[in-house]
Amino acid sequence: MTLDHWLTAGAQELADLARLADGTEVTLDELLQRGLEWLGRLAPYDLAVVFELKGDELRARAACGPLSRPEVREHRLRLDDFPSIRLAIEERRSRVFTEEDHAFGDGDPFDGVMDFPHGHACMVVPLVTGPEVFGVMSLDRAQCVSYPRAVIDLTEVFGKLLALSIHCVRQGQRLAQRNLASEERIAALDRHIEEITEEACVLGESANTRVRELARQSVLVASTGSTVLLIGETGTGKERLARFIHERSRRRQRPFVPVNCAALPTGTLESELFGHERGAFTGAVRARPGLFRAADGGTLFLDEIGELPLDVQGKLLRALQEGEIQPVGSEHRVKVNVRVIAATHLDLEHAAAAGRFREDLYYRLSVFPLRLVPLRERLEDLPQLCAALLREIAPRVGRPIPALSDAALEALGRLDYPGNIRELSNLLERGAIRAASGVIEGFDLGLSNQRLRRRSAGRTPEEELVSLAENERRYIERVLTTTSGRIYGEGGAAMILGLPPTTLQSRMKRLGIQRTTGT
Repeated sequence: MTLDHWLTAGAQELADLARLADGTEVTLDELLQRGLEWLGRLAPYDLAVVFELKGDELRARAACGPLSRPEVREHRLRLDDFPSIRLAIEERRSRVFTEEDHAFGDGDPFDGVMDFPHGHACMVVPLVTGPEVFGVMSLDRAQCVSYPRAVIDLTEVFGKLLALSIHCVRQGQRLAQRNLASEERIAALDRHIEEITEEACVLGESANTRVRELARQSVLVASTGSTVLLIGETGTGKERLARFIHERSRRRQRPFVPVNCAALPTGTLESELFGHERGAFTGAVRARPGLFRAADGGTLFLDEIGELPLDVQGKLLRALQEGEIQPVGSEHRVKVNVRVIAATHLDLEHAAAAGRFREDLYYRLSVFPLRLVPLRERLEDLPQLCAALLREIAPRVGRPIPALSDAALEALGRLDYPGNIRELSNLLERGAIRAASGVIEGFDLGLSNQRLRRRSAGRTPEEELVSLAENERRYIERVLTTTSGRIYGEGGAAMILGLPPTTLQSRMKRLGIQRTTGT
């Protein structure tokens, strides 16, 4: 077979590989390796290496031939030390090195790595297509012979074909990454579709002082890039508030990716968050970017952050501190630009003290804590909440927006709402389905007498049973009100509570207590 025939066959092989290269079937490394193998049929060599240009340094990416060994794959060349290679790239022409070049010119590119004899055959081929420079391909023979001119010319053409194939592979990988990122966002939404409730009016035009302050603080932090920790009972609308912050941030044009950490399988949690390479584990038939890369440039909402295993917490801390993630099965880290909003119903400070949550991660997450108000403590907002929720429920039940009778509203006002706004939404949806007349009556809600008696069973609001953390928050607020916000000194809140002032300030931060007066 003639040299022209070998070149034609090699070009067909590269074209076939490029058509397959969509980031899954054929990787760039496979393309380079198979390209070097084909080149050996055209231009004999003992060592052929593809160097990728990174900045001003050439890094070995693929190697082939009987002299190929591990240290060759770690080889690096600075372009400043090899002006003849730089010239080959700039002129896009192959360069054949002679004995004089090695002795009086740049020196041998493999000095210190390979012991080639003086005068051995050596050729460098640029891998350039259009404005894109991938690097160079080097061919070396241990024999002191020269490459024929015809072989040099054909190898140069082959290098152009290989560069074009590399460009096709890279384009395919970029498109695949974009598609996979979209798939990640869709998958994240699918995982949440049964959990997300349209928790309307989390902030809204509230009559509650604490809710209005929450709205003010949320707008304040939205304009920054700071990490936010949302603290609240189940169903208080933490995801709704996270979306509120995202939509008022500079990242609003980029993705908002929600993920419930408690809903992800423990065995694949790290892969879901940080991505994985193909073949990283059984079943990893293709690479996935992960949720961090899916949210790149936008916001990643990590709900139920307290459910993360300790080993994953460490990797999350590194991602927050360094802005880098390391996909499972990869030796390289990937830069990401993601704002994290975390949420929990747990007391993370107590969890950290008990060793169930990393203390350093807790402090990194709680840069700006926001505490959501449970529904039972903002029942004055019930009419506005019901109106907003009914507007969102109507399309789901396929009916016009139903009205709420005074009797039904009064019945709803007598509940404790352990499920908060999510529970209210479910009750209203049940009533909307049953309300044939278009008006939800009390009996449409399906509430038992026992439930209706829960708030009126002999307890005053002051005696209402609340969590230990909520009780602590209320008491500290009462003491601060008494001292006009004064913490330090004689008669200050710290002295009354029997706590060091710094400890009191730490608890106030954890509980979301704002101090606006006093010193």
